[in-house]
Amino acid sequence: MAILHTVNKSPFERNALASCLRLSKAGSAILFIEDGVYAAMSGSRFADDISAAIADRKVYVLGPDMEARGVAGKIIDGITVVDYNGFVDLVAENDSVQAWL
Repeated sequence: MAILHTVNKSPFERNALASCLRLSKAGSAILFIEDGVYAAMSGSRFADDISAAIADRKVYVLGPDMEARGVAGKIIDGITVVDYNGFVDLVAENDSVQAWL
């Protein structure tokens, strides 16, 4: 069963990212939205954890949220940027969605 995990809280303020990375399975997808896009920033203290997750999970970031927060062009290699239509496609492609708050 494929699961889309969404992270909408900054990893600098909450532990949603850590919980998501610990409990998500290989082959699942992770999408950073809202303040969760800060997790996708290269050079952050979370970059190594995200890079490790990319090895066996698909990792995405919502482009409009990334642009609104000024992190466009500063994301970790291997993360795919999606727009709102891409977000909808990810929801449709996966069996369920787990929101990490």
